[in-house]
Amino acid sequence: MPSTMTAIEISDEQGEEATAAEAAAVVTLHPHAERSQHLRILEAILFAATEPVSVEKFKEHLPETADVASLLEDLRENYANRGVNLVQLAGKYMFRTAEDMAFVLRKDVQEQKRLTKAGLETLAIIAYHQPVTRAEIEDIRGVAISKGTLDTLLDIGWIKMRGRRKTPGRPVTYGTTETFMQHFGLNDITDLPGLQELKAAGLLEANLPPGFDVPVPKAPDDLTADEEPLDGTEQIPLDMHLPDPDQPEEQAPDTPRDEG
Repeated sequence: MPSTMTAIEISDEQGEEATAAEAAAVVTLHPHAERSQHLRILEAILFAATEPVSVEKFKEHLPETADVASLLEDLRENYANRGVNLVQLAGKYMFRTAEDMAFVLRKDVQEQKRLTKAGLETLAIIAYHQPVTRAEIEDIRGVAISKGTLDTLLDIGWIKMRGRRKTPGRPVTYGTTETFMQHFGLNDITDLPGLQELKAAGLLEANLPPGFDVPVPKAPDDLTADEEPLDGTEQIPLDMHLPDPDQPEEQAPDTPRDEG
């Protein structure tokens, strides 16, 4: 006896075929393809940026489900052996010429004026002891700060005025900047070399005085308990015109005597 199909069975079969056809017509992006597209977006942002990019900036251009940290790590590995590397500086990301390729660009680097010994010592004291006042810098160095030293470091952008110390006179406190960390390739101020690293690099004598130590640098973004905000009157000259110990003292011209 020939089999027959009811109207309901025919309808169900047609519905299943339609569902299958609709599913076949939907193009689903493969997870690997989606991740590859996200990596391309990060590359585009980094190449177009004129300064290091924060994670928050990346997130503005990616879906909420994107794992930005994992994507950045993949990108870092992809560029590890290339002419440019992905580096993290001051918590932000940027492409930088690979260190072993520096010789290729050396002829294009402009020679810049070097800091004086006093400038380097002052910068080091601020970096390791921040927040620190001018008087505290002079106490550590053992000599007065030479004319224009703080002004020069402020102009370069390596130090900044943080606040005012809650002591008589309310002296200004100084600390390093994000530009300082970017220039010296530091992701965090605690990446500065310690005692053993400085000795190994030949920057400290092997026989140091008893009790000599290198402080652990700290640079909290927020003001410390003994600091208060700047009050807007800090644009006065920062340095008194003291003699520069690194420069020979100028001789005053002879003054004619009145022999009358």
